[in-house]
Amino acid sequence: MSQINPYLTFNGNCQEAFNFYKSIFGGEFTAVQKYKDMPPSEEFKIDTKFGDRIMHVSLPINNDNVLMGCDSNPEYGKVVFGSNITLSFSADTKSVADKVFNSLSQGGKVVMPLADTFWGSYFGMCEDKFGINWMVSFDSKTK
Repeated sequence: MSQINPYLTFNGNCQEAFNFYKSIFGGEFTAVQKYKDMPPSEEFKIDTKFGDRIMHVSLPINNDNVLMGCDSNPEYGKVVFGSNITLSFSADTKSVADKVFNSLSQGGKVVMPLADTFWGSYFGMCEDKFGINWMVSFDSKTK
């Protein structure tokens, strides 16, 4: 089943925020990845002093909803709160991911083209023509 989840971005206190949310909603993190765990890349660089920042965290809230988040890369500037929420669409199939991504990015802008990633998902980011940020993914391991 396809799913949409909120994705929150922080200025370096994502771990603290998600520990707070966990204390309220309960459950366990299904993913916690830090920037220092990312393989070297020419396209995306982060200063080693920010390596302990959260690259991705997931906290299931119930059977149908997952709260996700990350810390920003300071090289791109600080997050402006109010624009720090992204909608994350998890597709049932790769073709659905392609269709949704292409439709959402039409008239908007592609931030990161859909592609296979080092963490095993088919993933991309875009901003739609209304200025809403989207992450689109397909993870064949969970389908």
